[in-house]
Amino acid sequence: MDALLVKEYRAGIVESTHYGHICIVNDQGEVYGSAGDPHFVTFTRSAAKPLQAIPGIRAGIADYYGLTEEEIAIMAASHLAEPRHIEVLENIQRKIGVDEEQMVCAPTYPLSEDSKEHTIREQGRKRRLYHNCSGKHLGVLGYSRMRHNPEETYAEPDHPAQREILDVIAMMSGMETERIGLGTDGCGFPVFALPLSAMANAYVKLACPDLIPDEPTRTAVRTITAAMNHYPAMVGGTRRVDTFILQDPNIVAKGGFKGVYCFGLKKERLGIALKILDGSEEEWGWVVESILEQIGYDNRRLLEGLRSEFTKDIYNDAGRKVGHAETVFTLERSR
Repeated sequence: MDALLVKEYRAGIVESTHYGHICIVNDQGEVYGSAGDPHFVTFTRSAAKPLQAIPGIRAGIADYYGLTEEEIAIMAASHLAEPRHIEVLENIQRKIGVDEEQMVCAPTYPLSEDSKEHTIREQGRKRRLYHNCSGKHLGVLGYSRMRHNPEETYAEPDHPAQREILDVIAMMSGMETERIGLGTDGCGFPVFALPLSAMANAYVKLACPDLIPDEPTRTAVRTITAAMNHYPAMVGGTRRVDTFILQDPNIVAKGGFKGVYCFGLKKERLGIALKILDGSEEEWGWVVESILEQIGYDNRRLLEGLRSEFTKDIYNDAGRKVGHAETVFTLERSR
């Protein structure tokens, strides 16, 4: 059954409700807590990006191209195409020697409103590099070039790099490859349909790489997650939940389109995955804060920061407070 996660009020009257599902797993892959259906199946969307970066990093593209930690972090990003994002992406592009037009992601304007206004005013054109998934695409293109694999089909499901990514998703999630549903993401890459419990299982391994039996994969995960924690602004950008909570070195986190959010806790050895059923993202900060509060997370500064940065007060276009939101779910603990 769907769980009611958030209510939004205007003038004391419920205006909107947001239903969804939450799953928390421990380091044994067992469901530790939940709201709704912990095995609800949905697409990973961009929450898979840290996993999709593993094959290239595992194979040595960082040393091969001389990539920095910032450049590794943006390969796992849904960036806003803010100025520093574009600078880092152009550095990657120069290092791997590919043309921007080789990327199959569509030309877009930056997601950052400030950057979009500047782009329209100064340049007046869209670019593939502005697409929020461009770091992931450059990473896989660079890996394909290093391996001398076809570059023109790098996003196709039967490409060697994409088959390797699918194997990584299966290994990290504990799923058999044939049981993973495949679709096409907005950027043109394959996207994976998994139970939330499997996504959470992948994230507990990202947080606790000692759970990964394969040493090269363990090393790659440590490299990717360290880069994400050291350069959280590369993973998202201004006022993004990813960027905010990745400042806590105990957390590995990444959201995805249509309301999917995943994070892992290192010290607590937990993986968490959630899905907002209406596909909204504005509830992420509220729901993440409530989950952390309910499990007794001890970083009070982070919790207070989440409440401040992602306030539950609702304002109108003129900045006047007109309502508020409440998280209303209670996690059920598994015995």
